[in-house]
Amino acid sequence: MEKTIKSIALNFGIYLGVILSSATVIAYATNLELLTQPWLGITLFIAIIVLGIISIIKSKSALGGYISFKDAFTSYFITVLVGILINAVISVIIFNFIDPEAAITLKELVIEKSIDLMRSFNTPEDAIAEALTQMENSPSQFAIGSMIQSLLIQLVIYSVIGLIVSLIMKKTNEDL
Repeated sequence: MEKTIKSIALNFGIYLGVILSSATVIAYATNLELLTQPWLGITLFIAIIVLGIISIIKSKSALGGYISFKDAFTSYFITVLVGILINAVISVIIFNFIDPEAAITLKELVIEKSIDLMRSFNTPEDAIAEALTQMENSPSQFAIGSMIQSLLIQLVIYSVIGLIVSLIMKKTNEDL
């Protein structure tokens, strides 16, 4: 039964990876500025959670309608891990090997959006200048170290959500 959960989660992780990677590739190919849009980030965030939940539902169904908290979380976690890893690999390939200039352009777009946002909140100019210096001196978000750090942060956030979802979705067989 454990193999069933892992294979279901792996399949949904691959689906998730394809969805996330497709969004990255399409944005790269059409308009890099799309990658700075909050609506895209929110949409992908929701997609990750939804596919994690679907993975739990399918695993629960494969287990005869019952699933332990551990199995539910395992299904969710594997799905999310595989999906974001696939997207990270695709992003590293695109922005480090295929087109490193796109990473620089994207960094500049993020800096511009950040400065505009700070100005809309009436942030003092000296604070904006300090933030600008920090952003300019920071490594590319697509550098391997930055990607690993980002993946770990994402995993923590999605794991907290996964723990809550798993707690809600678990259903134990009282007859056993």
